[in-house]
Amino acid sequence: MKLIQSMTPEKRNEMMLSAPVSHVIPRLAVPTIISMLITAIYNMADTFFVSQLGTSASGAVGVIFSAMAIIQAISFMMGMGTGTNVSQALGAGDEERARRYASTGFFTAFGVGIVIAALALSNIDWLVRFLGATETIAPYAKDYATYIFYAAPFMMCSFVMNNLLRFEGLAAYGMLGITTGGILNMILDPIFIFGFGLGTAGAAIATAISQLVSFSILLFMSNTRPDAIHISPRHFRPTLSMYGRILYIGFPSLGRQGLASVSTIILNTAAGIHGDAAIAAMSIVSRFIMFINSTVIGFGQGFQPVCGFSYGAGKYSRVREAFRFCVKVSTLILFVLACGSMLFSEQIVTLFRRDDPLVIAIGTKALRLQLCTLPLWGFVVMGNMLTQSIGYGLRATLLSTARQGIFLIPLLLVLPSMLGLTGIQIAQPISDIFTLIFTILIVSGVLRQLKSKPDRT
Repeated sequence: MKLIQSMTPEKRNEMMLSAPVSHVIPRLAVPTIISMLITAIYNMADTFFVSQLGTSASGAVGVIFSAMAIIQAISFMMGMGTGTNVSQALGAGDEERARRYASTGFFTAFGVGIVIAALALSNIDWLVRFLGATETIAPYAKDYATYIFYAAPFMMCSFVMNNLLRFEGLAAYGMLGITTGGILNMILDPIFIFGFGLGTAGAAIATAISQLVSFSILLFMSNTRPDAIHISPRHFRPTLSMYGRILYIGFPSLGRQGLASVSTIILNTAAGIHGDAAIAAMSIVSRFIMFINSTVIGFGQGFQPVCGFSYGAGKYSRVREAFRFCVKVSTLILFVLACGSMLFSEQIVTLFRRDDPLVIAIGTKALRLQLCTLPLWGFVVMGNMLTQSIGYGLRATLLSTARQGIFLIPLLLVLPSMLGLTGIQIAQPISDIFTLIFTILIVSGVLRQLKSKPDRT
């Protein structure tokens, strides 16, 4: 219960600006990591349960995942952009500005979610084809996508509120909402898919209900906890300048996940040439790699509020200290997880699609290749979060779009035509190597700039 106790603004500032980074970052990271893991687990649960319906149904989840990633990308853009401004405002002691940003981000996300749902549902047949569905996958993809889009406004607001609470140093509140919804989703999946015989639509309905529950809990926590910035229509007073700040800081998240969706569409299209088994295999690998990456992303998200508060307060040496600490810890975590997963790669893929040897063979090779470069993600993720949290929007955008955009998309367009299925399987590891080199070049310059700035007293 210690993690969800209220804290005064004075205690929060003391924790963010004075406590040892080796203590405060793990404290903030633990609830975020739990939230990320639960989200990744229930994403894998959808894949696992739907996979029992057949290879085409399994492929449908992978196809619609790119659409969900677009929704998440826009949500994270609003959440990260809003949350960073909130944390910097709190670090500077301006709580009124923090309230205005929080309410602006929330209500804007809800409106955008309604627009996305309306456009997607009115063009659902064209959309699933555009996302890479084959003739046999399309019916399953349509069933799955319909209910996902109904939940889009609530899904988007949940992501925004979770980010707001995290940037306020209250990640435990966000964890309660996200984990409750995630656990509920895993319980409802088999009930709706098999118990009610709803198939892929049942998995989507379970996700939609779970998102609505998470939304309700997060809104309750935001507006009833005394240490949280409350969301209210009276604080919804947006200006072009505010939207400019939100978009500038949040755009790296849109770029990262938006281009990830584009690369997933290209991947599905390239894999589709080799049949539904290739799409299903790459979908399984993507979900599992996301599960592993969620640990380091969650750890980095414990770094971000410390980074934003410290930068807003002019404690630049603390920003650098926190960055170095997070790179060391995250690289070690990824190395251990990569080694462990490498030993059981075939068993991991088999768990999702036991009855299809071709899916197992394709997925096992792809998973092992991606695990080889997984430890590189420690520096890449922390470099991206550093530049975004201190408001270096352009450099953060370049870093966020590198791995699954600047490098991966050209590789997916070129390598499959040269190497066939192997080209699809090696595209991501090669992209990871290029991204690390690119990140080192940019982040080194940012760290030098921070080192040249004297701390404000």
